[in-house]
Amino acid sequence: AAAFHQQFVGLMNAGVAQYAGAEAANTGPLQTLEQDILGVINEPTNLLLGRPLIGNGADGITNAQGIGTPGQAGGILWGNGGNGGTSTNADAIGGAGGPAGLFGNGGMGGEGGTGAAGGAGGAGGLIYGNGGNGGPGGSSVLFGGVGGAGGSAFLFGNGGFGGTGGAGSTAFGGAGGAGGNGGMIYGNGGGGGLGGSTAGFNGGDGGAGGHGGVLFGDGGAGGGGGQDTNHNGAPVGGRGGDGGTAGALFGNGGVGGPGGAADNGGDGGNGGGAGLVGNGGGGGRGSGGYGGGNGGNGGNAILVGSGGNGGNAGTGLTDGHGGAGGTGGALFGAHGTNGTS
Repeated sequence: AAAFHQQFVGLMNAGVAQYAGAEAANTGPLQTLEQDILGVINEPTNLLLGRPLIGNGADGITNAQGIGTPGQAGGILWGNGGNGGTSTNADAIGGAGGPAGLFGNGGMGGEGGTGAAGGAGGAGGLIYGNGGNGGPGGSSVLFGGVGGAGGSAFLFGNGGFGGTGGAGSTAFGGAGGAGGNGGMIYGNGGGGGLGGSTAGFNGGDGGAGGHGGVLFGDGGAGGGGGQDTNHNGAPVGGRGGDGGTAGALFGNGGVGGPGGAADNGGDGGNGGGAGLVGNGGGGGRGSGGYGGGNGGNGGNAILVGSGGNGGNAGTGLTDGHGGAGGTGGALFGAHGTNGTS
């Protein structure tokens, strides 16, 4: 029985090896055929316009000077933009993400060099596609870099998220990047980037949320304020980013970002306004500390919908003030409640 078992296992292993070898042999010619076909399709547009008809754009690189190069554009018909390259040189902005063509997503922005801003996200496709996320700001001993802005969509698609602000270890954190806007017909705004942290004077402010599509879509949430871990009583947390406004017809406002934690807590961001039909975004909460931050105000509704609630204040030896609730719709909708103090 043992000999039979060993013989059976050996036969099975041999069969598996033969199958894997056949699959590998078939994969090579198929990939080559696909590349050859795309090469023929893309050759005219590469020669005339410098970009393919179908295919993703190449990613950026870090060049010899330590600068992140931009991502290349995606195919004219179909393809995502390439991601931006990372910068390593001081004060060099990260490479921008490449734009898409008719269909596809924008590329992500690259990280900024020391204390420099992150690259902006690439634009989404002209017909459909999301904007790319912004790159993070570079960290520094003194001033953190600003996060890159999220790319916007065009007709249909969501905006990209803003990049995180860079840390400024002894002074100021970088602000978060703004979120990209949604497509003109439909799309949600991208969220704002987080503010950079610090152990110095002030955390970075959160980035604002992107606007919803011109007609339909929700506003993006504001990014949270950066924290300050220096506990000598003076540091301040970053303010939360404001929520983005909604599309004109239908959509909810984005919520405000929370304030950053610190001895003096950061204020919350304001909620975004609604479309004709939709609710206002809630205000961000203030952060606690020796002095509490103020809560953000709630966003207003317009025709049908409720106002956003005000953000609660941060508590401490001195409490902050709660944010005011947003107004309800003129036709129907409740007012938002005020935040607690």
